[in-house]
Amino acid sequence: MSAEILAAPSSGIAPVGHYAYDQVDRAFLHDRVEQFRDQVARRLSGTLSEDEFKPLRLMNGLYLQLHAYMLRVAIPYGILDSRQMRELANIARTYDRDYGHFTTRQNIQFNWIRLEDTPDILARLATVDMHAIQTSGNCIRNVTCDQFAGAAADELLDPRVHAEILRQWSTLHPEFSFLPRKFKIAISGSPNDRVAARFHDIGLVAKPGRHGTVFDVFVGGGMGRTPIVGVHLRDNLPEEDLLAYLEAMIRVYNEYGRRDNIYKARIKILVQALGAEGYREKVDAEFAAMDRARYRLPPETVAAIRARFGTPALDAPSDAAERLAGARRADAAFDRWVRTNTHSHRAAGYISAVISLKPDGGIPGDATSAQLDAIADLAERFSFGEIRISHMQNVVLGHVRQDELHALWQELGRAGLASANIGLIGDIIACPGLDYCSLANARSIPIAQKLSARFANPDLQERIGDLQIKISGCINACGHHHAGHIGILGVDKKGEEFFQLTLGGSAASDAAIGQILGPALPEDSTVDAIAHLVDAYLVHRTDGERFLDTYRRLGAALFKDAVYALA
Repeated sequence: MSAEILAAPSSGIAPVGHYAYDQVDRAFLHDRVEQFRDQVARRLSGTLSEDEFKPLRLMNGLYLQLHAYMLRVAIPYGILDSRQMRELANIARTYDRDYGHFTTRQNIQFNWIRLEDTPDILARLATVDMHAIQTSGNCIRNVTCDQFAGAAADELLDPRVHAEILRQWSTLHPEFSFLPRKFKIAISGSPNDRVAARFHDIGLVAKPGRHGTVFDVFVGGGMGRTPIVGVHLRDNLPEEDLLAYLEAMIRVYNEYGRRDNIYKARIKILVQALGAEGYREKVDAEFAAMDRARYRLPPETVAAIRARFGTPALDAPSDAAERLAGARRADAAFDRWVRTNTHSHRAAGYISAVISLKPDGGIPGDATSAQLDAIADLAERFSFGEIRISHMQNVVLGHVRQDELHALWQELGRAGLASANIGLIGDIIACPGLDYCSLANARSIPIAQKLSARFANPDLQERIGDLQIKISGCINACGHHHAGHIGILGVDKKGEEFFQLTLGGSAASDAAIGQILGPALPEDSTVDAIAHLVDAYLVHRTDGERFLDTYRRLGAALFKDAVYALA
């Protein structure tokens, strides 16, 4: 969008945590919905063939899966408000099978959509300033962000304003709507990487500089068929050059990226082919040739966008921390949940609460319409109406008073949302897999459910500690298995579902790609194999050592023997 739109005045009260739409934005959404309504009518009448309709529906987030259409709704930088969550609940009840599925890109998917209903769904989304634009297709997808942005105690700079600027810049960008392949950007403002910046096409880390905000830039990361940890392209990119430099980066990709082979079309392949220095030289040359004044991001525009964000009125009582400590002493189950499901807040008397969407034996990332409504209600009561979605497929209430945390936990329990497992072995990431996806080789959901049930004991989960299991149903790696401490990849062996194990992955600042442990296993054998890996870890770890640390210290041989020696 143009700088004029970026600086457009707002009206009304800005929602806490995200950008407030005005009539320009809403008119744009209305026009887009009506355009797609016409396209759907032409497809239903046969005027448009599926080949002609496919790129149009994908740019509006509509996939054709195994059993039905799937609609992926954008949640920009993972933040929405309670009115938006209630509308998602209404859509789940009215048009789907009473649930939604939160994804690893901080979006929500509805898996049982009828084509003829899609325009009405998009129209309802537009009434609460939501859409599905560019949640698919060879374009710049939803910009993702730290789920604790603007709240985390370790944060150097709140990146959400810049995430919004990138969203507006990339929406219907005339050069970048038909890239060689999809393009994903993540941004953080913390030295502790919670956005998998090094596994994105472009990863940005915002921080204060001597003369204002600057960015460290990573490029060419990704998972899928060819997993690669991104390269560090440059430090201290000035804020005023942010759009120009990203424009140069993507122009180079658009010009030199491969379009002859879908498996070699991502920017990571281009960066590897040119080498980091070769790619950097081409970007610098493009950057130097640009009209920098035209692409400059002035502080006035940044301030105008920031003014469209509501800020919470933080006013916790002085004894809030003391009252939380008392509640923890009085209730062991609550104390366990606080240990696992909260994150330190920048403001005294506040805390961020993580709502697990990983119940014992449940489907990771799924929430019923009743649970979506409950989260909306609790956000209004406890966190200024603001709701965050994490790329770990959980929900965060970012600004909860510490003296009210026990009441929140009790309400979560009544809604079936009080699992105390964040960061533990029960906090499994899984893609929809072969139960829904036409690209999958195996089902991800059943094995996730079996593992969740196998390790349901909360004492055992805490004893095991930080252990991330990530499951993908195919090599596209939507479940981020390459970055799991234990990764599980579904493969097809002569029509039967098998699962390949990888160990040692990480999406954090110590980014690493998991290494294949050995031959793929049947589903039930895979669940047993994970139990053997955990047993080996518990025997051989040192005090305070995570599974990942033990694996890195001892290597793969010990764990390989634990899985395959008795096979």
